[in-house]
Amino acid sequence: MSKSNIGFIGVGFMGHGMAKNLLQKGYPLWVKGNRNRTPVEDLVGMGAHEAASPREMAQTCDMIHLCLSNSEQVEAAFRGPDGILAGARAGLIVIDTTTADPTSTAVLAEELAQTGGTLVDAPLGRTPKEAEAGTLDAMVGCDEATFDKIKPVLDCWAGNITHVGGTGAGHKMKLLMNFISMGYASLYAEATVLGASVGIPPAKLRDVIGSSRLANGFFDTFMTYAVDREELHKFTISNAAKDLRYVHAMADGAGIMTVMAAAAKQYFAHVEASGNGQDYVPKITDHVAALNGMDMEQEARKGRG
Repeated sequence: MSKSNIGFIGVGFMGHGMAKNLLQKGYPLWVKGNRNRTPVEDLVGMGAHEAASPREMAQTCDMIHLCLSNSEQVEAAFRGPDGILAGARAGLIVIDTTTADPTSTAVLAEELAQTGGTLVDAPLGRTPKEAEAGTLDAMVGCDEATFDKIKPVLDCWAGNITHVGGTGAGHKMKLLMNFISMGYASLYAEATVLGASVGIPPAKLRDVIGSSRLANGFFDTFMTYAVDREELHKFTISNAAKDLRYVHAMADGAGIMTVMAAAAKQYFAHVEASGNGQDYVPKITDHVAALNGMDMEQEARKGRG
């Protein structure tokens, strides 16, 4: 049986590995990149076709993946004379892996449904390393029949797939996950700076917490930068700030008080407003240190083997 034609819009840090794994599993692939030509040309060199527009991709493909930075970019890919909606036809499935605003997701799902298509939200967990390996986490929002149809495709790039609920549930779950992770980042940054200020070097903090039951994978990658200055966690502060804004919008819609989310949001908003939004998340430690008159580069050298 012939395999579905797959489209992929957004082949950056995460998307490149996902698209590569779809190709390697034998799916005919059409790609649409942005300003960076390198990943597009790499995938074309492996056998992918380059689509001129989202509209052309929708006319050609059975499923389209989106892996973009925010809901504004997703909406732009859907709408306009060259958007997905302009080329959509009955049966088209769009799988949005962006960390997006669930309110926007609901509106786009309805617009696509009017053409006979289906929107699935399947945001991602883990890092570009797992994207290249095909072992990402995916939290999926769609109906049961659609989930059964798309699961063989998701299996190409995900190692841990959870069907969370109906359309929009995946994006809501991802915001909860990123609320926790950016809360961790804020907490780890404050604790690292406080520790350094009272004579506990970042390396010693990592040794103690990293060998306790408080350890986790996020702590490991975060502290690899805080101590060793090696940037493994390639997720920008601007993206984190955007996700925290979406968390607040979701909480406001639900009428829920979120004191911890508000505190984390201010740290990330401050760094973004200072012009350093393209720094990766673990570097927030340096910014918290600077606010307290400390040089974390210097502190990180203390006690480091």
